[in-house]
Amino acid sequence: MKILVTGGAGFIGSCFVRLMVQNPSFEIVNVDKLTYADNLENLASVAGRPNYTFIKADLCDLGSTRRFFDETKPEAVVHFAAESHVDRSIFAPQPVFESNLRGSFNLLEAMRAYRVRRFIHVSTDEVYGSLEPPLEADENFPLQPSSPYSAAKAGSDLMALAYFKTYKLPVIVTRASNNYGPYQFPEKLIPLMISNAIENKRLPVYGDGMQIRDWLYVEDHCRAILAILEKGRDGEIYNIGGNRSLANKTVVDQILAITGKPPCLIEYVADRPGHDRRYALSSEKLTKDTGWAPQMDFECGLATTVEWYRANQQWMRHVKSGEYQSHYARNYENRKSELGSLA
Repeated sequence: MKILVTGGAGFIGSCFVRLMVQNPSFEIVNVDKLTYADNLENLASVAGRPNYTFIKADLCDLGSTRRFFDETKPEAVVHFAAESHVDRSIFAPQPVFESNLRGSFNLLEAMRAYRVRRFIHVSTDEVYGSLEPPLEADENFPLQPSSPYSAAKAGSDLMALAYFKTYKLPVIVTRASNNYGPYQFPEKLIPLMISNAIENKRLPVYGDGMQIRDWLYVEDHCRAILAILEKGRDGEIYNIGGNRSLANKTVVDQILAITGKPPCLIEYVADRPGHDRRYALSSEKLTKDTGWAPQMDFECGLATTVEWYRANQQWMRHVKSGEYQSHYARNYENRKSELGSLA
């Protein structure tokens, strides 16, 4: 199967690409705009694989989107590409609208002209908003987004499902809880806290630090996407939860314990506007339809993640300095003649 992956140089997308190219029966075409959080160094281990191709393109350009569809002729699409940082969406909502709504619309329009067997639209548990305990959101739970990011994702979810109902496109929407693991850009909670702890810097914690999040190891998320790709039902929504809800403060405490750094590094800062208090998902439907379940225990996953950041200080330095953004120019621009018109 030839699979078009959008946003495959990002944190979750690159994990999915690395997983899929291990199987030679899959041909992966990775389309990415290479914005600030996308890093081709995440894909250095697969760059030379015969079943992997990279295309630099912007989904917000409908003409470009149609062209790479015509040229690659994918059988399935997994749509990770999105502006996903809540804080950035609060301070600058327009890029979130452009990427999450316009980019998704252009992709759906391209698929109307060129039919695929399956389209996985990757979304987030944040579309359900903050839930009072002991509630857990199933796939029929009302949407109550709180930030420009989650509102844009909720809008793109509904648009994708409308294309299933109106145009009979083979759409499936997934909504995952908070991901963590290696290669995550250090603006999200876990990689930021790990990086700062390693460097003996302050660990900024919003408000009282008692916001509850369900944590999902990134490889478990990608295995769930593969299970849905193979066994999911068109027109359905699937929640993907890690079954481990913890307060942010508890996660930070565990990172300090693993890194051997003192609690005095924690610095409580003013809470962000509209900060959701608690997310919680039910993944019962996904398990019933596909047999998937998370495999990574949170404590083991967190220790593995901390060790990865410790062992990959050069990657971290490149990300923080912005040097990783030159990786594309160094490693791909000079190979256009080899890769042909898709480069």
